[in-house]
Amino acid sequence: MPGKVSKSDVIAFRLGAHHLTERLDPDGLLDAAGRCGIQNSPPGSALLALHARVRDVTQDKVTEEIAGTKSLLQTWCMRGLPFFFPAADAPVFTTGVLPPTDEAKRHLVTGVERSVDRLGMSLTEAVERTDAEIHAVLSGRRLAIDELGADLAQRIARTLPKKQREIWQSDGPHAEGQSLGEGVVHFCVRILTLQGTLCFAPRTRNEAPFVLVDEWLDTPVTDTAPQLARSELLRRYLRSYGPSTRGHFAAWLGVKAGDVDPWWSLLEEELSQVDLGGRKAWILTEDLAALRSAPEPEGVRLLPPRDPYTQMRDRDTIVDEKYHREVWKTVGEPGAILTHGRISGTWRPRKSGRKLAVTVRTFASLPKRDQQALRDEAEQIAPLRGASTVDVGFDTY
Repeated sequence: MPGKVSKSDVIAFRLGAHHLTERLDPDGLLDAAGRCGIQNSPPGSALLALHARVRDVTQDKVTEEIAGTKSLLQTWCMRGLPFFFPAADAPVFTTGVLPPTDEAKRHLVTGVERSVDRLGMSLTEAVERTDAEIHAVLSGRRLAIDELGADLAQRIARTLPKKQREIWQSDGPHAEGQSLGEGVVHFCVRILTLQGTLCFAPRTRNEAPFVLVDEWLDTPVTDTAPQLARSELLRRYLRSYGPSTRGHFAAWLGVKAGDVDPWWSLLEEELSQVDLGGRKAWILTEDLAALRSAPEPEGVRLLPPRDPYTQMRDRDTIVDEKYHREVWKTVGEPGAILTHGRISGTWRPRKSGRKLAVTVRTFASLPKRDQQALRDEAEQIAPLRGASTVDVGFDTY
């Protein structure tokens, strides 16, 4: 029989793994980003997530890691979304994320299926055609996705037979004023980021342009076998979100539950089964002792929307189901308040000039000491949002 673990044990273990029990020293920024990557949508959320985990984080420090030392890389990653991670770990978050089959890739970039079927080509073929033109279009340049997609689509059109070219250049279903071929290229670019061909450069205006990885990085990315990269990605997932299941890993990754065997089968001998609230879940065997002895979490944090910690799929573990719609809104998702290991409410910032107004809504009234601690957190966040003063208001659901 699998050993039982309590919800409180799991929460304490995960918070420690996410560096939310005690902040890392300033030189721990890459360690924090490398745990399971840091999602950067909505834009700017990665900076706040790093602040929650590392002391003395500033925009300048993060920019230096991105554009100066280039030790922090951003690409499309899990679930087809933009993530930051250490450049040294690029194989884990690119090769390790990329499914080995065409069908699984289609699910990872869901929405392209009808277009490639109408063209009579596989997604793999569409990616290969895009890859064949990418260096000619992007070499020595920084291009936002719309310009990059238009240039690539135009070049690819010339290589297609007449009937296929007509479909390629027809109005597409993906965006107004965009041809079908341009839409397909947008999906292919996401796959090419996972093949290590291109990545994001720092944002200019309202968009992060693409650059070629081999031109952007001073040191080439290590060539890593897909099996090694996939197994390491799953290890990092389980260290951050364990105990977990195949289905939850699939949802976090962005594929179907039936497509995760190329990851899960690689680690089966490293896993132990536990009973979490009556359901079976798995954890790395080497983490069992840490799971049962994680220190009781203390302190408060203001977590941004889509913080790595709130991206776990067993949401009932950390938030009562009646509050799920408040914490995980489909549109206009708020940040989450973490107090002494519990998600205890939500928060929203609103900036006017140099003043930041933070509205805190809690599931129950907070002690005054926790309210003051949250005000202190907001004071630290204000300069990260370009504000010099902050006003915090409290309310309850």
